[in-house]
Amino acid sequence: MIAVADQPDEHPLVHQALVYSSDAGFLAVAVPFCRDGLAAREKVLAVTTAANIALLTRALGDDAGGVEFVETGGWYDAPGRTLAAYGRYLDGNPRVRVIGEPVWHGRTPLEETEWTRYESAVNAAFAARSAWMVCAFDERAVPGRVVAGARRTHPGLLTGDGPRASPDYVEPGSFTCAADHDPLPPPPPGAAALRFDGDLHRVRRHVRATAERLGLSRALTDRLLLTVNEVAANAVEHGGGHGDLAIWTDGNAVVCDVTDPGKLTAVLPGYLPPAPTALRGHGLWVVRQLCDLLEVRSGPSGTRFRLHLNLLPG
Repeated sequence: MIAVADQPDEHPLVHQALVYSSDAGFLAVAVPFCRDGLAAREKVLAVTTAANIALLTRALGDDAGGVEFVETGGWYDAPGRTLAAYGRYLDGNPRVRVIGEPVWHGRTPLEETEWTRYESAVNAAFAARSAWMVCAFDERAVPGRVVAGARRTHPGLLTGDGPRASPDYVEPGSFTCAADHDPLPPPPPGAAALRFDGDLHRVRRHVRATAERLGLSRALTDRLLLTVNEVAANAVEHGGGHGDLAIWTDGNAVVCDVTDPGKLTAVLPGYLPPAPTALRGHGLWVVRQLCDLLEVRSGPSGTRFRLHLNLLPG
């Protein structure tokens, strides 16, 4: 059985990647992790696949009743919303153990990139929380590039050889993905474009008219309006007072670019929840809750926000 390192008191958050290649390898870590948490009267949450929930339930026996099980698909729907869901869970429980297994099957390269960035953001978002989070990666199903990313986003690793520090770990403030060095491709010909200044009413009229032309539902139109308004307002206030907007559809998503001449200085923009009493900093956090994906590129020539909202559920 694999021993799981004790949670050090001086570092409230423990964030480890469990890399496994068999059911036995998963259970060897997950079973004692759950049982030790229950014995310590900690809240134990297992967000994993239906197959692993069944395995854990059988292996834990009577102890399974003390574990909260959630299937991974509904929990890991969008990086920003997943981060918020974990935040709410940690807020409601003073000491928590989590087994989390993100969905990687069927992800596009863009989605893989943003979910890898999410794993890095966890270290900053919950740095002061008394939580022990083990993220599971099944080498039988997860691409090797994703496992390599896990070694860069988790300070600790759990493998068949036991727990150890990850030699490849990168602090979230310095973490980048390969795609970060590539500019986003321009909007396609025919995208609904608008150059805007401080008149956000004009921006909203343009968004609503475009949404109607594209046949978007009322709910999706409202989400698009709110997200674009937040990013455009940020451009007006911090990006030189003006910007450019473009909206188009791409497969199963409506996509919107908002660009401005300013340079973004925030680390992990929109990933870190603002304090409830903060007067600023809520805009991009709200945008990440409403978008299914948000890409950001910023440099000397300006900043580009690319918002993706799924046209259909799932």
